[in-house]
Amino acid sequence: QARLDYLVVELGEDTGETNTKLDAAEAGLADAESYERIVLWFEHDIYDQAVLIRLLDHFEQHPELHDRLYMITLDRFPGIARFNGLGQLSPDQLATLWGSERPVTPAQRQLGVAAWRAFRSGNPTGLGTMSERNDLALPYLAAALRRHLQDLPWTRDGLSLTQRLTLQAISEGAPTPGKCFGALVNQLEPQPFLGDLMYWPIVAELARASEPAITPVVTWQSPVALTPLGKRLLDGTADWLTQNGINRHHGGLQLAMPGAVWRWDGVTGSLLRA
Repeated sequence: QARLDYLVVELGEDTGETNTKLDAAEAGLADAESYERIVLWFEHDIYDQAVLIRLLDHFEQHPELHDRLYMITLDRFPGIARFNGLGQLSPDQLATLWGSERPVTPAQRQLGVAAWRAFRSGNPTGLGTMSERNDLALPYLAAALRRHLQDLPWTRDGLSLTQRLTLQAISEGAPTPGKCFGALVNQLEPQPFLGDLMYWPIVAELARASEPAITPVVTWQSPVALTPLGKRLLDGTADWLTQNGINRHHGGLQLAMPGAVWRWDGVTGSLLRA
């Protein structure tokens, strides 16, 4: 229900259509047993890795499907200097990956169960522990979870990494929200994972908060600039949460004020509740 509410309120989707689409996705997953083989195609970023662990958790509960599960997973592709994901590849390039699938192992399924449980938890410390490991059965999961945690409010300024990179893009000359998104995807974001539809509410919040960090935006082409608060946030002399509070989900974690909020310490690379 929380996901449905977010898609409707923040992304402007129709309630009935969205509910039907979510139900259809669940029905398609339930129909997996009708296939001879199931090949999971997932890249390295947190968007894909979050879906992957959810699926592995699901399939672990269905032992009759274990010997049908295969996976193609990658974080780079020959000839592409900045690989953001499978969507960059042409049909011919995608075709070269067919045949590289490998059976999903018991260790990968079990890790999916543990990671999905941690992802849904109201306490992020389990994710913090996983993000520090270099021996996980899913090779890209630790880095993806670390990027997920970096979108918690930071101790430095209360901003998520995505929010800060947006302010940085504007300070470096991006004139519109559309150009900000382009700067993140092509240059600033260390692990691109957001589509433009998912990015828009982040930009909109920076503009519509009671103490905005950027000037008002209506469309992707709206002229945009930093407010005095936005400049102070980039300087590290203001705190976004102190000015505007917070009330949102981050995975299974509910971030809300008043009260202590989980933050990311960018200096130590660790979690702190304050």
